[in-house]
Amino acid sequence: MENHPYLRFLIAGKLSRDYLILPDGHVAADIPGGSLLYAAAGLGVWDIHAGLIGRVGEDYPLEWLETFEKRGFDTRGVYRMAGSLDLRYFSAYTAEGQALTTDPVAHFSRLGQSFPKSLLGYAVPAPQIDSRTQASPITIRINEIPEDYFSASAAHLCPLDFLTHTLLPPSLRSGQVNIITLDPSAGYMNPTFWDDIPLVVSGLTAFISSEEKVRSLFHGRSTDLWEMAEALASYGCDHIVIQRGTEGVYLYDRSRDQRRVIPAYPVRMKDPTGAADAYCGGFLVGYRNTYDAFEACLFAGVSASFVIEGTGPAYALEAYPPLAQARYHALKDMARRV
Repeated sequence: MENHPYLRFLIAGKLSRDYLILPDGHVAADIPGGSLLYAAAGLGVWDIHAGLIGRVGEDYPLEWLETFEKRGFDTRGVYRMAGSLDLRYFSAYTAEGQALTTDPVAHFSRLGQSFPKSLLGYAVPAPQIDSRTQASPITIRINEIPEDYFSASAAHLCPLDFLTHTLLPPSLRSGQVNIITLDPSAGYMNPTFWDDIPLVVSGLTAFISSEEKVRSLFHGRSTDLWEMAEALASYGCDHIVIQRGTEGVYLYDRSRDQRRVIPAYPVRMKDPTGAADAYCGGFLVGYRNTYDAFEACLFAGVSASFVIEGTGPAYALEAYPPLAQARYHALKDMARRV
């Protein structure tokens, strides 16, 4: 693909091959997924001028990236390494949207569905602690990023490993990227990394994390989410956003010492996969457009609402612009200060 003449945004994240049992019992087998595409979809509700950064094996279906290329995204930053890379991901959802990621055979059997042949041999990834020194297959290598990507002005880092989250932001800042948002990895959001967290958080525009990961980091230190947000902001981050699923988000603005609660936009849930990532993509474009974190949360909430109404990251790219604007105004009316 040729250089994108209007590259405003960068998104770095993971790609996956998803096998999903949806809340209504329907099966979506071997479809495109991963934080990178869902964050791009969330951004794509509002803008498409983004470069995508990730790593895949030579067995990854190129047509999945071509879908986003045809929409205007720049995928030159997705590095295709030699050999295969197992990017399969399984999740079965309860009717309430809770993700169950273990024992896929039992879930397909429960539904009377044939087990997908392409899922044979799948091993549920065990929770792991990130390495501070060793690169993994998904670690972003700076030399694999197209040089012109560094001319973008805003970037979001999806959950990746500790090395990527500490090494990539300084490289981005050495270019023209002055807005950086980040969603931390569960692999280092634990007390073991307590003294390392300032390395990740310092200098960020926004630190966007699930409530579960924040509570894991502060285990034994605090149980108050606002107290946690203030502590994280004190490391030198402008805004802390704590995602609370259907309860919406908490937003802490350090410069104003202001707390906001923004609810989730109410829609009928079909598939919750990628909603948190889509939120981050919407936040990035909202913040770059307004330089206001509260406004960015409204963009973000609308992006997430479109993703959960359908299946797969490309669904949100069909969002009707006037409907997105209507949801933005409705969500603004529902938000409140604390």
